[in-house]
Amino acid sequence: MDTQVADTLLGSLIDGRYRIRGRVARGGMATVYTATDERLERTVAVKIIHPTQAPEARARIANFVTRFTDEAKTIARLTHPNVVAVYDQGTHAGLPYLVMEYVRGRTLRDVLAERRRLNPDEVLAIAEQMLAAIAAAHRAGLVHRDVKPENVLVAEAPTGGVANLVDSVVKVADFGLARAVEASADEEQGNQLMATVAYVAPELVTEGRADPRTDVYSAGIVLFEMLTGRVPYDGDRPVDVAWQHVDRDVPAPSTLVPGLPSVLDDLVQRATRRDPDARPADAGALLAQVQAARENLGDANSRTAVLRRVTDEPPVSQPTMMVATVRPAERPSWARLPEGGQGPGRRRAAPEPAESPWSRLAELRSTVMGNPQGRLAVAAVVVVLGLMAAVGGWWFGVGRYTAAPQLVSLSKAEAQAQADRAGLTLAFDEPRYDEKAPKDSVLGQDPTSTTKIVKGGTITLTLSLGPERFPVPDVIGKEFELAEADLVNAKLVVAKGTARYDDSLPAGVVVDSSPKVGTEVKPGAKITLILSRGRAPVSVPNLVGKSLTDARATLAQLNLVPVETYKDSDKPKDEILGQSPADGSGVEKGTEVKLEISKGPPLVVVPRVVDLPCPQAKQVLESQGFPVAIQFNPNAVVRFQNPGENSQVPPGTQVTIGCL
Repeated sequence: MDTQVADTLLGSLIDGRYRIRGRVARGGMATVYTATDERLERTVAVKIIHPTQAPEARARIANFVTRFTDEAKTIARLTHPNVVAVYDQGTHAGLPYLVMEYVRGRTLRDVLAERRRLNPDEVLAIAEQMLAAIAAAHRAGLVHRDVKPENVLVAEAPTGGVANLVDSVVKVADFGLARAVEASADEEQGNQLMATVAYVAPELVTEGRADPRTDVYSAGIVLFEMLTGRVPYDGDRPVDVAWQHVDRDVPAPSTLVPGLPSVLDDLVQRATRRDPDARPADAGALLAQVQAARENLGDANSRTAVLRRVTDEPPVSQPTMMVATVRPAERPSWARLPEGGQGPGRRRAAPEPAESPWSRLAELRSTVMGNPQGRLAVAAVVVVLGLMAAVGGWWFGVGRYTAAPQLVSLSKAEAQAQADRAGLTLAFDEPRYDEKAPKDSVLGQDPTSTTKIVKGGTITLTLSLGPERFPVPDVIGKEFELAEADLVNAKLVVAKGTARYDDSLPAGVVVDSSPKVGTEVKPGAKITLILSRGRAPVSVPNLVGKSLTDARATLAQLNLVPVETYKDSDKPKDEILGQSPADGSGVEKGTEVKLEISKGPPLVVVPRVVDLPCPQAKQVLESQGFPVAIQFNPNAVVRFQNPGENSQVPPGTQVTIGCL
């Protein structure tokens, strides 16, 4: 008896908004459901990560959700008609989910399962839109990491049903999803190979690194599979398949499907070179090569058809597999790529058959070919048409292209001048900060240098905003938790320094920071916060005006240490002139208190008054501020003085004179 387990999510309401209606697909990392956005009344796709993909430990779950959320925000900013749009993200029952555009149609995997392999014109039409989406991601700094047919959607035409594949809209999904799961797994299990091994680039196997050239390799394998109906390598174990990408060159598609044009072999082999530096630099460069190949094949087939109508003989050179001459500008208006920049167009109508009956054509041919001059005229026409076709092929394949100049590292003005000299137009992508590149210098360009670009075309530049710097926020006076939140929101790292007493701020409040508030720092800089311990337990007394002896005694009682400095002053000797900390300050026991102590007034010289009449000597001494004491006869002559002449004494010292 079969047992079927019901999906508990069916019919449930996620985030009070998305009503799950049905399950679309289940993959290795997530399950996709259709849902109704009850707020906007539209159908959306909801992708929910499997519980086995979310780590079990609580800390790891939080880290995974954070990385998944960051990836979702990056993808949501990626706006392109060939990218499956991301509308929302969140978590449900602890599992991350994405809300995406619902694309009605099939995956490229479904198409290949039904058709096995596609015609070259269909392959190039699908590749053109697929690479346009991946190129937009590369310009935004995003690497897909998991390009494969399962992630390429072929949408239904507006009239219903899947249109001719040449005219179908192609959309690419799951940008960044593999990276979000892989980044979370890295921390616990080491680097894991998340890309599907059939499409994995050699450097992802050997080094675990991915860049835009990794997506180019995977896109080349998808091209190979569309042309041949199979992937280049298989094996009993995934690791065996992965290492074949490292050890072997991808074979030319024509070795499996004889008759494929050589330009398609070249296209696949350039994209799948084992050395990343030998591949196109990104999806935009590969897209230019796909468009050139498509035009070359279309021109070759048009030329073959013309020769066949004129001569009614087998052409000198005929492709073994025809490719439709549909160019990007001739796509239906709802399916055209945005780069085309042209108004709605129609597919070119097939040439009308000649109105004359076949019998008249045969008669005319017999008449012309039966005449030597007629045969010469036909030969001349064939030669002229051949020359015209050759010149046209040169123009569309080579002549109308020029090499994109190297603009990276130039200033904006220098890049503009070089583009003007090359006859090219510049456009500017969103600038970004860079620690090494100065402001307004070129960080990147699309297409890259030496890539072919149509003369008069446009190069998109990404400019530098210079190093990212911003001032340290003012968090003085805030409690630590609030200050920490402000600094973390400013992309700074917070640390606690040694707390100190503060007379004005309570304990736990920020009193200082290092670097200081307002200092310009770069993101991720470490900011050390100094917290208050509150008012200190000992209050410094007022010692100014006291004698040194009294000051020492007072400080000793409070377990404070005097640090004495003497200076000249009119104040009495050993009187306290100043102190630090000031009186009333809070300090700890054992704190040093700096004292400024008076040396006393400067000394003065006692004049000589010996041999002067006593009254005159008294007058001289008193005029210089010395009190006078007279001994013996005040009307006699001074015979001695104390202190003696030229003695240095403090001002106001009494001088005794003896008069005999």
